[in-house]
Amino acid sequence: MASSGACSPGRLVQYVIVRLDLVHKMSWPLGAVITQACHAATAAIHLHYTDTDTQRYLADLDSMHKVVLGAPDEASLSSLSENLTEAGVAHKLWIEQPENIPTCLALKPYPKETVQPLLRKFKLFK
Repeated sequence: MASSGACSPGRLVQYVIVRLDLVHKMSWPLGAVITQACHAATAAIHLHYTDTDTQRYLADLDSMHKVVLGAPDEASLSSLSENLTEAGVAHKLWIEQPENIPTCLALKPYPKETVQPLLRKFKLFK
């Protein structure tokens, strides 16, 4: 699979997918939604801290690359999590407590070309 755009082949990227309906339909404050993304990204890094790609990603803190995508709703986010699990893609589905609401998910760092095809239907978060 070919890499496109901002990442050179093999460059590591951490994808974060956030529910758009939290902002656009449920009127969550943008800061609260950003916090959810931060929680998920941190948790994915922590859970896969000893992974080779994670260590390479963390080795150059000033060059970390993240892509934040939007999922339309809870069903699409949950479906993505299931698809990633089936494909063997390590990620963390963040579930906000105590409300027990899935809000976003973050993948551990991967080479872009490895996981981007699984995320094509999701657009940049706006």
